[in-house]
Amino acid sequence: MSEDRLTFKEMCAAFDVTPRTLRYYEYIELLHPEREGRARYYSARESARMVLILRGRKFGFALEDIRQWLLIYENEGTEAQMRTWVEMAGRQLKELAEQRAQIDEAMEELQKLRDETAKTLEDQA
Repeated sequence: MSEDRLTFKEMCAAFDVTPRTLRYYEYIELLHPEREGRARYYSARESARMVLILRGRKFGFALEDIRQWLLIYENEGTEAQMRTWVEMAGRQLKELAEQRAQIDEAMEELQKLRDETAKTLEDQA
């Protein structure tokens, strides 16, 4: 085995993902490990893709969006992938801002209700 390849178990440990997650990423064609019999080996390319997948998940992108974005690199190259990334990131930033506004509103309402309830308890004491 080449030192620049990771086994299935090593890949799980290196990226702190479960075997189920890794198998699923393969199933939906995000990752394409080399196979030797029943063994799977992940190249540096697959490790780099995993970094991008996990980063995309952290930013809230859907796995299908990540898959499509990775395909752009394979089919159209780096520049097309980067242009698409800028567009996707812009949309995701807008979505995250909307989610933050909703969370802020919910927190304000919850704080107000909590304070009102605490005051009611104080008044009853």
